[in-house]
Amino acid sequence: MDTFVDYYSVLGASPTASEDEIRQAFRLAARRFHPDVNKSPGSPLIFKDINSAYEVLSDRSRRDDYDVRYRQTLLEGPNLAVQTFFSRSHLKPISEPQLVYVLVKIQPAANRKIAVDAPLNMCLVVDRSKSMAGVRMQHVKTAAYRIIDGCKPTDLFSMVVFSDDAEVVIPAQHPEDHRGLKAMVSTIRPDGATAMLPGLQQGMAQIERNRASQYVNHMILITDGRTYGDEAECLALANKARENGIGISGMGIGEDWNDRFLDALAFQTGGSSAYVTSPEVVTKFLDERVRSLASACAERTRLIAAPAAEVELREMTRISPDAIALPVDQQPVSLGVLDGLVPSTVMLQFHVNTGGAEPGEFFVGRIDLSADLLGASSHAERIVKDITVSVSPDHFEEDPPTELLDALSKLMLYRLQDKAREAIEGGDIPQATRSLEYLATRLFEAGEEDLGNAALHEARRIAHTQVLSEEGAKKLKYGTRALMPQSGDKHG
Repeated sequence: MDTFVDYYSVLGASPTASEDEIRQAFRLAARRFHPDVNKSPGSPLIFKDINSAYEVLSDRSRRDDYDVRYRQTLLEGPNLAVQTFFSRSHLKPISEPQLVYVLVKIQPAANRKIAVDAPLNMCLVVDRSKSMAGVRMQHVKTAAYRIIDGCKPTDLFSMVVFSDDAEVVIPAQHPEDHRGLKAMVSTIRPDGATAMLPGLQQGMAQIERNRASQYVNHMILITDGRTYGDEAECLALANKARENGIGISGMGIGEDWNDRFLDALAFQTGGSSAYVTSPEVVTKFLDERVRSLASACAERTRLIAAPAAEVELREMTRISPDAIALPVDQQPVSLGVLDGLVPSTVMLQFHVNTGGAEPGEFFVGRIDLSADLLGASSHAERIVKDITVSVSPDHFEEDPPTELLDALSKLMLYRLQDKAREAIEGGDIPQATRSLEYLATRLFEAGEEDLGNAALHEARRIAHTQVLSEEGAKKLKYGTRALMPQSGDKHG
């Protein structure tokens, strides 16, 4: 029995429901999410929870025991709050699919104070191949010095470097001797080629030495090149890291690294990836990333989004922090660390077929959020929220929330560059050119002249060469991604 799960919400029943009402609620919930009826990837997970809830609430003695603990949980109140914002909340009863965007916002509950100073168990995994020689490595070292100086006594820090093989420069430890640790960092010398897997394996080993639920367990990977022959093994390692509650963030320097691979590596664990155009930006990026980890209020956050049988979940995108596309066919989705100071937001795109539905409430789907709270309130928390709209033959004028509209407008820019890239790979150069030209126009309208000029330059380039430049592709991808609204700037 999990007293941090609201079994009544899972069944869609009232805490005062009779035994008959509990059975009716179970039958309705089961019809909605039974895998034989609902083929969405998240439905088996939701259906399993429905069964667990019914096993408790249909047994009088177990329900009584649960109610005692449940009431105490209600009295204390939830630590996390989940809000939903709709592009439209009224649909017509028609057979054609209707598009509905839902912005999911996750943050600490307004009346709860959650510690945001959880200790870090962090490993810096650095590419030391020949191409990192010179200013690139020097700036990485400078960034490492700053991280060491910024560590709290309760933090754990380790550092691994890799080229043809991997070496542990700083074993996992509380960074008390700052001068000695910096001296170890200063001995790093670039040489060899890029083989990422040994570095990630050694980084995992250092994190695993002290991995515990009270820590933010995280690897930060820095590279300027591509790893060859071991990408599948790296992704398998990232999947294992996710299962163990270890996050991975990646930073690519220059143009010669594989952004899709780094995105996939970070996605597996709910981490983030970033593009650093010059070595001088390395310190700024790492400083921001470490500060973000240090202000975490929860770890190992996972989201299940399960639509109703007559609804299709077409897209999922994490908007903030660190925007990234999320695959809808892999549930649950890892969101990694929850920042205690900046809300996390996810955009869901539904195609809803209301068919001949009667006027009234229409069930779109369910979201199920789980997270391990950090600090004194440490426990696993679950929030279940059903998404519903109204069906009516009447016409309703609706003004979508500004927060959702802002996220959607920026998301469209990001998707335009992505569609241009897909069109090029599919050989549709005219379509790619049109997408980039339209992207340029929208960027100019938004006052983003530098990005607008980059999009226009790439549109002209592919008309002659049929390929995007590595620099242009990354600049547009990460530039439009950075435009996503971040729901406030915690660091000022």
